[in-house]
Amino acid sequence: MNIILLGPPGAGKGTQAGRLVEERNMIQLSTGDMLRAARTSGTEMGKMVAGVMDRGELVTDEIVIGLIREQLEADNDATGFIFDGFPRTLAQADALGELLAEMGQPLDAVIELEVNDEVLVDRIVGRAKEAAAAGQPVRADDNEESLKVRLMAYYKQTSPLIGYYYAKGNLTSVDGLASIDDVAASINGVLG
Repeated sequence: MNIILLGPPGAGKGTQAGRLVEERNMIQLSTGDMLRAARTSGTEMGKMVAGVMDRGELVTDEIVIGLIREQLEADNDATGFIFDGFPRTLAQADALGELLAEMGQPLDAVIELEVNDEVLVDRIVGRAKEAAAAGQPVRADDNEESLKVRLMAYYKQTSPLIGYYYAKGNLTSVDGLASIDDVAASINGVLG
């Protein structure tokens, strides 16, 4: 089973992906984690990634698709994959669809964690304040201004995927502001 989790920053995608990894033995494919691992791997792809990153350039969609292909080919024992942070654009969605079709893999579900932006900002900023008060580490970008910038980038680049996957019949929306357990139950309901 292959799924994509969509939703703005702070919607809980990472939390829910972690639960799916633990409960369903799925593999979370986080593009950020894959790029960091590739950079130090010593493989041809890794050398390419390191060169691009060392020059301060953005990694191309082709490189990311290549990394995803490597992961799909390497992890044959997995019960499925969770795409986290990819695709972010319509071009990436097309490339992922072509890759999965070429490999004979389905895309079983696209789950959007739907949130109200104002509530989301309040939740993230409040969580950051609580962590700081308790002496715990706080993400540098968990403040209102940074979060609004991240939300704007999400809506410009990634939100078109909601319509794209809806039109393909893959999209299901769940309430991303419900409790962690309720969101997990909604996702499990979609996945069966």
